[in-house]
Amino acid sequence: MPARLSILSGVATGLALAGYLAASGAAMAQQVLKLHHDLPEDSAQHEGALKFEELVEARTNHAIDVQIYANNALGDDVEVAQQMQFGAVQAAPIPTAKLSNFAPSLQLIDLPFLFPDRNTAYSVLDGKVGQSILDDLSDAGFVGASFWESGFKQLTCDKAVTAPSDLQGVKARVMESPLLIAQFEEMGATAIPIAFSETYSALQQGVVDCQENPIVSILNMKFYEVQDYMMLSNHGYLGTAFIFSKVWFDTLDADTQQILLEAAKEAGDFQRARSAELEAGYLDRIREAGTTDIVTLTPEQLSVFADAMEPVHAAFADKIGPDLVAEAKAEVASLRSGQ
Repeated sequence: MPARLSILSGVATGLALAGYLAASGAAMAQQVLKLHHDLPEDSAQHEGALKFEELVEARTNHAIDVQIYANNALGDDVEVAQQMQFGAVQAAPIPTAKLSNFAPSLQLIDLPFLFPDRNTAYSVLDGKVGQSILDDLSDAGFVGASFWESGFKQLTCDKAVTAPSDLQGVKARVMESPLLIAQFEEMGATAIPIAFSETYSALQQGVVDCQENPIVSILNMKFYEVQDYMMLSNHGYLGTAFIFSKVWFDTLDADTQQILLEAAKEAGDFQRARSAELEAGYLDRIREAGTTDIVTLTPEQLSVFADAMEPVHAAFADKIGPDLVAEAKAEVASLRSGQ
């Protein structure tokens, strides 16, 4: 072989080898991010997860491979949160009530009738109050990135409920949250914590008579099939904290961490918008099924419920943090007055 061709061949081989090694290095450097959530793929939450996947993979040039596990495929929310503490799962939007045993300040969001509407909830949670709550998750092994949502909770029951006295003696399914247990006990009900995935069968078999959840969950988990009445009460806001495993997050460089935090926030904004857009259609589908009567509570009836649940605010203020509760309520009052 002529010397010139031999040199060119050597250069080509060297370049090919360098390209192979670079590709192999990139592949080896790719990180898998397992993303859990608890709803089916037909939900705004899954759409938000897909948006997060799109943003992260594009902005990291696919150095992070986001793998979405919907509908509790990796376990229920509490089980996954425990897995996240040692890095087995990397990210998840989890209802704040289910994280309250890890960080008590999250119970603020579950205070009944705290938020009059979505925009007020967004303003409070996206500001100083919300950031303080997210920061509290650090000691439990999480990085709090943003707040997503399932929406306002409605009450379903095997009988019509139009006053707090109607709940006297009934058995109500709740998430495993001391505050939510107290909320129902304040009205004379027996609150029973039951896993989300087991709620349908518990209602069907009469283990419990009632439950509370946003419309998306009532539809997707088919609770309307085994409940005679659905009261549109908007009595509590179900926010979800989008969290990362801290032990995993801390291994990443600062630029990647920033990409993840920004993607969680942007995807959360998208998820909230889709949640609000889809809700009316969800309600129509429940109504069209014809298996449950939908009762719209009047402002006067809602006021009676709010008064009945108000003692929960005082009972949990010290656990949440009295200054945080006062700051949140002051901001809500300010927003209500239009200041």
